[in-house]
Amino acid sequence: MKRRLEISELIFKIISYTLLTIFAVACLYPFVYAISSSVSGYEAVQYGRVVLFPKDVQFDAFKRMFSDNMFWNSYSNTLFLTFFGTIWALGVALLGGYALSKKRLLFRKAFNFFLVFTMWFSAGLVPQYLNYIATQRVFSKVGINDDKWLVVIAMGMAAMNIILLRNAFEGVPSEIEEAAIVDGATELQVLTNVYIPMTKSTIATVALFFGISRWNGYYWARQMIKDTNEHPLQVFMRLKLEQFQDAEQMAGWSESYASDSVIYALIVCSVIPILIIYPFIQKYFAKGTNAGGVKE
Repeated sequence: MKRRLEISELIFKIISYTLLTIFAVACLYPFVYAISSSVSGYEAVQYGRVVLFPKDVQFDAFKRMFSDNMFWNSYSNTLFLTFFGTIWALGVALLGGYALSKKRLLFRKAFNFFLVFTMWFSAGLVPQYLNYIATQRVFSKVGINDDKWLVVIAMGMAAMNIILLRNAFEGVPSEIEEAAIVDGATELQVLTNVYIPMTKSTIATVALFFGISRWNGYYWARQMIKDTNEHPLQVFMRLKLEQFQDAEQMAGWSESYASDSVIYALIVCSVIPILIIYPFIQKYFAKGTNAGGVKE
């Protein structure tokens, strides 16, 4: 038999569900508005008639975007940066977190302190920019002229994610590692066959963090990648927005859709891959964050 809720509990539930519903609607509305504006006619978008549902539905903005070779080029660049950037950054985080979780590591406390110190105090944009410029010169000397690799390799360090993995690895029972070593396992085998399978929820969460960061990366990609053919989707979107805000270039605009509809169509296409992937990783998110964020 269900226990009847007290008045205070009932009021709390009503307030909680109301606030959560408002928050969910506030998060969902911008995406719904972007979809509606991307398929609405010129006058509906230009004069602010789109509030929730589309008006004068047409898909010419998507057709124009899909017919633009630069869109597909930037999309492929974003996939490149996200795929290789996530793999590289996750590999660095796994090795760093594994090493720092070992009490036998020489100067372990000092390394952990300096890792956390980078989260407290940042050198700033100018030193970071100069560091990337120096790295770019080194890459040029060894024959790497594709600036996308600079964004992938030079930005593969994330202190917070290393700490999450370190804490998760520290939660693995030492007896399991000792048993593996007795059976003749090497350090690499211990990492791949013991630690990674037992902390897969935290690893999936960290991979999601890295993937979203690389997919949405804009600032350093625009600063360091000079070739427009190598720009990712976020930079392409910003350049397209600047183009549409130029009065001289927009003077002869006579399409059936507004220029903003093209931007909204770009936004929709840039969000869809994350929406597809996120549900598959969501089940690991809460468990992985708790396992890596709490140190026993």
